[in-house]
Amino acid sequence: MPFAVASFVLSISFGVLAREAGFSAIAAIVMSAIVFAGSAQFAAVSILASGGGFGAAVSAAALMNSRFLPMGIALGPSLPGGPFRRALQGQAVVDASWAMSNRGDGRFDRWFLFGATAVQYVGWFLGTVVGALGGSILGDPDRLGLDAVYPAFFLALLLAEMKDRRARGVALAGGLIALALVPIAPAGVPVLAASAVAIVGLRTPAPSPAPEAGA
Repeated sequence: MPFAVASFVLSISFGVLAREAGFSAIAAIVMSAIVFAGSAQFAAVSILASGGGFGAAVSAAALMNSRFLPMGIALGPSLPGGPFRRALQGQAVVDASWAMSNRGDGRFDRWFLFGATAVQYVGWFLGTVVGALGGSILGDPDRLGLDAVYPAFFLALLLAEMKDRRARGVALAGGLIALALVPIAPAGVPVLAASAVAIVGLRTPAPSPAPEAGA
């Protein structure tokens, strides 16, 4: 439920920004209903608002959402049925649900995944409706602090995962690389670069402890 509340508040900001970028209220609402991916939607809207073309907006959204490919590969063995059935179940993958449904042993609780995503979807959809239809009343989303919800949302996920020194080191390396790329790289590239660092860092075997003297 806390993540559903975060989705609701964040999507209000999206609805307001989408209208400011020239979207109709219906277009903004339909986009949230179909895409349901905050980072991709914000990236696409920001490109269109700055004068970019439709192709550039779609490419940026696809780049942002490419992180779901390795997430889906990790989830796949925990889903029953054939490829088509697993693909349908995989549509429930969003960042928070995927992270929380991880059992820690390489398996995922698919029913937890479905339930966690369902409430977030409702929150995201309803928030977009409020933002798209009531944006003129709400005014500037930054003034309300809605712009802080998105980074705070992912910071909460990150803190929950940093349980040991190795994970903290990987998170720090990925964060520094993303920070260095933000001023020079297209939107989405810093996130992907940080993710690549995390995948490599966490999959590289940890060095074995040195044997004690006399062992």
